Amino acid sequence: MTTFEKIYEVVCNIPEGKVATYGLVALLAGNPRWARVVGYALHVNPAPGVIPCHRVVNREGRTAESFAFGGGDVQRQLLEKEGIVFENDGHIDLNKYLWKP
Repeated sequence: MTTFEKIYEVVCNIPEGKVATYGLVALLAGNPRWARVVGYALHVNPAPGVIPCHRVVNREGRTAESFAFGGGDVQRQLLEKEGIVFENDGHIDLNKYLWKP
Protein backbone atom coordinates (compact mmCIF):
# COMPACT_ATOMS: atom_id res chain seq x y z
CA MET A 1 0.00 0.00 0.00
CA THR A 2 1.42 3.41 -0.92
CA THR A 3 1.60 6.34 1.48
CA PHE A 4 -1.26 8.08 -0.33
CA GLU A 5 -3.38 4.92 -0.18
CA LYS A 6 -2.81 4.71 3.57
CA ILE A 7 -3.88 8.35 3.91
CA TYR A 8 -6.99 7.81 1.78
CA GLU A 9 -7.92 4.77 3.85
CA VAL A 10 -7.80 6.84 7.05
CA VAL A 11 -9.77 9.71 5.51
CA CYS A 12 -12.46 7.30 4.31
CA ASN A 13 -13.02 6.30 7.95
CA ILE A 14 -13.79 9.83 9.17
CA PRO A 15 -17.53 9.75 9.87
CA GLU A 16 -19.98 12.30 8.56
CA GLY A 17 -20.27 15.24 10.95
CA LYS A 18 -16.71 14.84 12.24
CA VAL A 19 -13.33 16.18 11.15
CA ALA A 20 -9.71 15.16 11.53
CA THR A 21 -6.60 17.30 11.43
CA TYR A 22 -3.80 16.75 8.96
CA GLY A 23 -1.64 15.64 11.87
CA LEU A 24 -4.17 13.11 13.12
CA VAL A 25 -4.54 11.62 9.65
CA ALA A 26 -0.75 11.43 9.38
CA LEU A 27 -0.47 9.67 12.73
CA LEU A 28 -3.17 7.16 11.88
CA ALA A 29 -1.63 6.54 8.44
CA GLY A 30 1.63 5.51 10.06
CA ASN A 31 3.86 8.56 10.50
CA PRO A 32 3.07 11.63 12.62
CA ARG A 33 5.48 13.67 10.48
CA TRP A 34 3.40 13.23 7.31
CA ALA A 35 1.01 16.18 7.90
CA ARG A 36 2.24 17.94 4.75
CA VAL A 37 2.10 14.71 2.82
CA VAL A 38 -1.55 14.40 3.86
CA GLY A 39 -2.15 17.82 2.31
CA TYR A 40 -0.45 16.76 -0.92
CA ALA A 41 -2.44 13.53 -1.06
CA LEU A 42 -5.74 15.29 -0.51
CA HIS A 43 -4.93 17.90 -3.14
CA VAL A 44 -4.72 15.14 -5.75
CA ASN A 45 -7.60 13.07 -4.34
CA PRO A 46 -8.52 10.68 -7.18
CA ALA A 47 -12.11 10.23 -5.96
CA PRO A 48 -13.43 13.41 -4.29
CA GLY A 49 -16.98 12.08 -4.04
CA VAL A 50 -15.75 8.90 -2.37
CA ILE A 51 -12.73 10.02 -0.32
CA PRO A 52 -14.15 12.77 1.93
CA CYS A 53 -11.13 15.07 1.94
CA HIS A 54 -13.36 17.97 3.00
CA ARG A 55 -13.38 16.45 6.50
CA VAL A 56 -9.70 17.25 7.04
CA VAL A 57 -8.88 20.62 8.60
CA ASN A 58 -5.80 22.23 10.09
CA ARG A 59 -4.82 21.99 13.75
CA GLU A 60 -6.77 25.17 14.50
CA GLY A 61 -9.97 23.74 13.04
CA ARG A 62 -9.79 25.89 9.92
CA THR A 63 -10.56 24.88 6.36
CA ALA A 64 -7.99 24.98 3.57
CA GLU A 65 -8.04 28.20 1.55
CA SER A 66 -6.63 26.19 -1.34
CA PHE A 67 -9.14 23.33 -1.06
CA ALA A 68 -8.58 21.56 -4.37
CA PHE A 69 -12.24 21.11 -5.18
CA GLY A 70 -13.53 24.67 -5.13
CA GLY A 71 -11.68 26.51 -2.37
CA GLY A 72 -12.26 26.96 1.35
CA ASP A 73 -15.84 28.14 0.92
CA VAL A 74 -16.79 24.86 -0.77
CA GLN A 75 -15.11 22.87 1.99
CA ARG A 76 -17.03 24.86 4.59
CA GLN A 77 -20.33 24.34 2.74
CA LEU A 78 -19.74 20.58 2.59
CA LEU A 79 -19.01 20.46 6.31
CA GLU A 80 -22.03 22.59 7.17
CA LYS A 81 -24.24 20.20 5.16
CA GLU A 82 -23.01 17.49 7.54
CA GLY A 83 -24.11 19.53 10.55
CA ILE A 84 -20.79 21.05 11.53
CA VAL A 85 -21.18 24.54 12.95
CA PHE A 86 -18.42 27.12 12.51
CA GLU A 87 -17.53 29.65 15.18
CA ASN A 88 -17.84 33.39 14.42
CA ASP A 89 -14.15 33.61 13.53
CA GLY A 90 -14.47 30.77 10.99
CA HIS A 91 -12.98 27.83 12.86
CA ILE A 92 -14.52 24.56 13.97
CA ASP A 93 -14.63 23.66 17.66
CA LEU A 94 -12.35 20.63 17.65
CA ASN A 95 -13.45 19.69 21.17
CA LYS A 96 -16.88 19.04 19.68
CA TYR A 97 -16.21 17.84 16.14
CA LEU A 98 -12.80 16.13 16.18
CA TRP A 99 -13.02 12.46 15.23
CA LYS A 100 -11.64 10.24 17.96
CA PRO A 101 -11.11 6.79 16.47
